[in-house]
Amino acid sequence: MPETRMLYRRVDEPGLASIETYRRRGGYRSLTRTVKEIEPEELLTTLQDSGLRGRGGAGFSMGKKASFLPRGDTDKFLCCNADESEPGAFKDRELMQKNPHQLIEGVAIAAIAAGAGWAFIFIRGEYAEVADILEGAVAEAYGAGFLGADILGSGQRVELVVHRGAGAYICGEETALLDSLEGKRGNPRLKPPFPAIQGLYGGPTLINNVETLSNVPHIVANGADWFKGFGTEQSPGTKVVSVSGCVQRPGNYEIELGIPSRELIYGLAGGPPEGREVKAWFPGGSSAPVLTAAELDLPYSFEALADAGSMLGSGSIIVADDQVSIPALALRTARFYHHESCGKCTPCREGTNWTVKMLERVLSREATPMDLDIIASVQDNIIGHCLCVLGDSMAMPVSSMVKKFRPEFEEYIRRVASDSPGLGSDGAAGLHALTGTSSLAPASGPHA
Repeated sequence: MPETRMLYRRVDEPGLASIETYRRRGGYRSLTRTVKEIEPEELLTTLQDSGLRGRGGAGFSMGKKASFLPRGDTDKFLCCNADESEPGAFKDRELMQKNPHQLIEGVAIAAIAAGAGWAFIFIRGEYAEVADILEGAVAEAYGAGFLGADILGSGQRVELVVHRGAGAYICGEETALLDSLEGKRGNPRLKPPFPAIQGLYGGPTLINNVETLSNVPHIVANGADWFKGFGTEQSPGTKVVSVSGCVQRPGNYEIELGIPSRELIYGLAGGPPEGREVKAWFPGGSSAPVLTAAELDLPYSFEALADAGSMLGSGSIIVADDQVSIPALALRTARFYHHESCGKCTPCREGTNWTVKMLERVLSREATPMDLDIIASVQDNIIGHCLCVLGDSMAMPVSSMVKKFRPEFEEYIRRVASDSPGLGSDGAAGLHALTGTSSLAPASGPHA
């Protein structure tokens, strides 16, 4: 099945990152039309009618989220969440690296729709090269009059700053991102109040993901009905999916929402290496509950994956084949979230720590069958009881692995260890499946 490209259309065209090439392809026409022809309320209605759902994980309606910001003269802000730290996710990096003006145009239009005069792109600190590209593109946009106090002489104001994070996964959580932007330690805030009412510097704030905002110029250019012509009724549009792990062609692929997941994993990404079979797969990054090979024919959409007990999340598929140890993969997952926990709330701080220790007991053949029940119980006590979703992000996949692959965990417990404790080659395979790296091909993958 071929890709359905909207955001990735001619993404590898030389010079696309420059404003000259972007404008030659029709770039900034949507912003020009926005400031000269469209009233903010009409623009907001178009975004709501399009059905565009957040592409960063939650899948909430982008237009509805923008409508929550109060009207009036209060200073309002827009924050683009470019802190792409989810294991298995690398789509936003490529969108910003190869087509930064698409994002900048989307940020400006969304800011006008929400009545926000100041916008920030909060980019992951490790994306130094991409941040340099973004800053250069922002300078070009200012020079051409597409940003600033008086965009194209319209009286509309959008000031845009690229802000580099400091390498903490927790800053991908929207309120921790706001604290980091304000110069504080990146810790989640207690909600309510929600950012739409009291966010950055205490002002109403709209927070959206890179891919979400990159869709905005296309919706303005072609209309809400056009956008709804792609995908499903509840999941309209296209989706950029990062496919990694045990596949022959890892990379970013833009597809129409609702296609069979098998087409993504076997058709576009080539499936596992010759002679191997899919054993488990994360449909939405490492924080999504795992699915099995029997669930490969599920439509890749928000609603179908939710009905199956998982989630589309960040749109990052991680594949584990039959050579991967599921207990080792569970431990690798738990260790990541334990390391990245900010420690502010007890269920996450203590729950991730206990999960790691108990999975280490399984891998070292020191556990008993009762330990598996305790592991499952710990996950139940984490889910829904934390300040943010970081604890849930560990508990959901670990719980699903124990539930769906319990015989494999029990086999570790029954087997007398004949080798030294540790992850060994199983752990290495689990690392490839979790982090999106592969010896088969570069993580960025093909686009032809």
